[in-house]
Amino acid sequence: MVTFDDVFKIGCLGRTHGVKGEISFHFSDDVFDRVDADYLFIKTDGLLVPFFFEEYRFKSDETALVKFAGIDTADRAAELTGCEVYFPRSLDDQDDSQLTWAEIVGYHIIDEATGLSIGEVTAVDLSTINTLFEVRGLQGDRLLIPANDDLITDINRQERLITMQLPEGLLDLT
Repeated sequence: MVTFDDVFKIGCLGRTHGVKGEISFHFSDDVFDRVDADYLFIKTDGLLVPFFFEEYRFKSDETALVKFAGIDTADRAAELTGCEVYFPRSLDDQDDSQLTWAEIVGYHIIDEATGLSIGEVTAVDLSTINTLFEVRGLQGDRLLIPANDDLITDINRQERLITMQLPEGLLDLT
């Protein structure tokens, strides 16, 4: 059985398109196209369910119109509206030195100086010139940590850890 540790979120499904079961797919990572994947996982009722592509076409750099096998009506496609879409880590085409922003969600940040966990990356904020990791701290607090290459000292894909050399006092700004 596939677990959430085996996948990473790459987008969500939007509105239906037409009457033959197409649906818009808003994605943050086009890995499904780079590796010519046959399927994606869609979170329905808390479970990861594989849906196989019949076809897809790009509408923009962040949206595709997707037709899944077995989804042949607008009503059936509408049932998937709003569902989160995940990609299997095992099919990812990136080498060990490169991660996409979507893959980093779920990784834990470790402070290099203390060796202690800071928290889990819940999102990556790309809305400003300075990319930020949104981190849920150990006490449930929300932290913003600069996602700067100069601060990252190690990335362990196996254990899903990012070790960072955090500036003194950064964690006190919450």
